[in-house]
Amino acid sequence: MIKVLVDTSVWISFFRGEAPAQVLFPLLDANRVCVNELILTELVPSLKHRREDAIIDMLQAIERLELKIVWPQIIEMQVMNLKAGINKVGIPDLILAQNALQNALPILTFDKHFQLMKETTGLLTYA
Repeated sequence: MIKVLVDTSVWISFFRGEAPAQVLFPLLDANRVCVNELILTELVPSLKHRREDAIIDMLQAIERLELKIVWPQIIEMQVMNLKAGINKVGIPDLILAQNALQNALPILTFDKHFQLMKETTGLLTYA
């Protein structure tokens, strides 16, 4: 079964118990979730600060995708976004999109610009 790269926005909503993040439960139960070091870097510091060790352990146990950053591709993705009128996509989100594309995996996210980038990059999103 195909894995799903789960973005930071979903994890934050999930930890807050917000209803839209409930989509994550079946993916976790089926062992279909993966993350990468960038996502963990966005999440773990605040969890450590709040001493959420059990959550950190759970995140550390999830399969990690290797990050292979290809900067010319990141630049080209941003150029395509700008040409399509998709502004303010940050470098971390471009790296996440690249990582999902490299692994031919959908990304589960609540950030709207990933939906917009589907047209320019061929990115798959999980609905």
